[in-house]
Amino acid sequence: MSSGSSGSDELTVVHVVRHGEVHNPDGILYGRAPGYHLSELGRKMADRVAEHLAQRDIAYVVASPLERAQETATPIAEAHGLDLAKDERLIEAANVFAGKTFGVGDGALRKPANWKYLTNPFRPSWGEPYIDQVVRMSAALGAARDAARGHEAVCVSHQLPIWVIRSYAERRRLWHDPRRRQCTLASVTSFTYRGDAIVSVGYAEPAIDLVPAHLRGGVPKPIGSAGK
Repeated sequence: MSSGSSGSDELTVVHVVRHGEVHNPDGILYGRAPGYHLSELGRKMADRVAEHLAQRDIAYVVASPLERAQETATPIAEAHGLDLAKDERLIEAANVFAGKTFGVGDGALRKPANWKYLTNPFRPSWGEPYIDQVVRMSAALGAARDAARGHEAVCVSHQLPIWVIRSYAERRRLWHDPRRRQCTLASVTSFTYRGDAIVSVGYAEPAIDLVPAHLRGGVPKPIGSAGK
C-alpha cells in the first residue's frame, strides 16, 4: 500500500472504524442500499468509539456516505468539534446479493440462477474485485492522511473494504474466509504513516463487550502464511 515517501519523517495516524450494529430485523444483506440506520445498540457502540478516541489528536473525520457510517462518525466528529466529511471511496463493497437474504440452504443460494456468481472466490465473482477495493481505500486513506498531516484522522467504513486494505498493507492474500476477518463491529484499525508510507497497523475493539458473541471477528493468519 505504500506509495513512497514524501521526504518527511512526520508521523500521521489514520484510524479506520467499522460502523456499529445496524437495525436489520429481516436479515437482509443490505450492501450499499440506503435507509439502513444504526440500531440502539449500534448508537451505543458509536458513542463508545467516540470515547475511545476522545483524547487522540484527531484533526479530520470522514465517513462513507451510507447512513450507518455517517451515524457512527457523528459522535466522533462532535467530540473533537470537527465537521464530518464524506468520501464515496469508503463505501461498502458492491455485491450482487445486496437486498437479499443470504446463506447456505436458504435465501439467494437456493436459486440455481445465482450459482454462477460463486464460481471465483479469488476475484470475487459475486462482487467488487478485491484489488478495486484496495485502490479506492488506499486513495481514501491517503486523502485523510493528507488532511491530518502530523496529527490523526478517522475514516468510518465497512467490514470488507477495511479488511481488504489491512490485508494488503500487511502483505496477506486478498481472498479469504469471511469468518477470519478481524474487523468486529465498531472496531478501530489504525494505520500509522511515516511520510506517505505505512509503517505499522494496529487494531482495537473498544466496544467488544457490546458486540454479540456470534458477531465478533476472527484472528487473521500471520504475515507470510498466504500459501498455507
